[in-house]
Amino acid sequence: MNAYQRPLAQTLRAYFWRPMGKIDFEKFTLSNGLRVIVHQDTTTPLVCLNVMYDVGSRDEDPNRTGFAHLFEHLMFGGSVNIPNYDGPLQDAAGSNNAFTSTDVTNYYVTLPEQNVETAFWLESDRMLSLAFTEKSLEVQRNVVIEEFRQRYLNQPYGDAWLLMRPLAFKVHPYNWATIGKEEKHISEASMEEVKAFFHKHYLPKNAVLVLTGNITVEKTKALAEKWFGPIVKGEKPPRNLVQEPPQTEARRLEVERDVPMDAIYISFHCSGKSEQDFAAWDLLSDILSKGNSSRLYQRLVKESGILSSVGAFVTGEMDPGLFTVAGHISQGQSVEDAEKAIWDELKLLRSELVTASELEKAIHQSESQSEFSQINILNRAMNLAYYELMGDANRVNTEIERYRATTTADIQRVAKENLLKNKGSTLVYLRSTNAK
Repeated sequence: MNAYQRPLAQTLRAYFWRPMGKIDFEKFTLSNGLRVIVHQDTTTPLVCLNVMYDVGSRDEDPNRTGFAHLFEHLMFGGSVNIPNYDGPLQDAAGSNNAFTSTDVTNYYVTLPEQNVETAFWLESDRMLSLAFTEKSLEVQRNVVIEEFRQRYLNQPYGDAWLLMRPLAFKVHPYNWATIGKEEKHISEASMEEVKAFFHKHYLPKNAVLVLTGNITVEKTKALAEKWFGPIVKGEKPPRNLVQEPPQTEARRLEVERDVPMDAIYISFHCSGKSEQDFAAWDLLSDILSKGNSSRLYQRLVKESGILSSVGAFVTGEMDPGLFTVAGHISQGQSVEDAEKAIWDELKLLRSELVTASELEKAIHQSESQSEFSQINILNRAMNLAYYELMGDANRVNTEIERYRATTTADIQRVAKENLLKNKGSTLVYLRSTNAK
């Protein structure tokens, strides 16, 4: 992954492959508020159990950031009744992992269908009674801090989103990355603060449980009632996030780093995933930079050579996020010329419609990506959970229609309204004069 590519992208292992059409599912809710979704697929011997919590970095205290990501690690530290999470799962021939984003925290287990109750047992027990020990907290704090240093501070361009988010967002909690603002927010976290965060967010009413694969609705109901039903409901925490006001002036940050070449990132506020215009933004990013035939690659890399690599992408968040154009500047080329070349391309989007063939190609790519995302039972589980948290799990089947309905005029409209210098936030990496 290049440093400027989608910061929320997750690399996922495919567990079962086959073409997909409509995803049929059934949904029910336990008395404690836990929403349960079941998608049966009898063509696989596997079952995926996915628990998605409605908590991400946007739900953190600005003075104690990185907690959602910390819990991604703490949840594997064992529960009161099961001190070794991985041992029983390995005995059941299962695999597991998790990820955190600005919006959600997700845990998943995939295992043979005859051993599925092991997954119910493990996941319900850590929701019920996560073990809080000073040793476990200290270990996971150190793991997270080391990840912070290795992934964000000690690699070229690794701190791009630590810099861009607070540049672009002034009040919305998207202004920090999931890793957190700074190390001390994790290193100084007390046991009381950690427990309070858990008891506020990791409860049935704030989660969605999805089962995909070779399991029936009846069996799911029985196991969900047995293992999750007794957990106390709790109260779903209110979410009253401060909304970001419209940006009206250009923002800029230049930093000098030990990087192999100069780089530039230009970000604009864009629609959130629940908004109609999100599809237009997503398609625009593909028209600009998806593949070697895309506009930015052809004009700025292949023809002019002013950039050695380039990308355009949306962060894809539930609330309004960012649309970013970024590139590494070729040796011998100036930042000023590279920046002008990018703005010339953005100006062209405002003044001229993209071609019908460009849009058609981008829509077809989105259709293929949508189909591919449903190939394995893990992705189906995560997509169902995610859209349920957005308000409607069936969007897993209908979301592509937003893309098909997008017109060239829609693309030009979002460009005209938003891709303006007074609405842009520009981050420039200058190669350190001490770099070799």
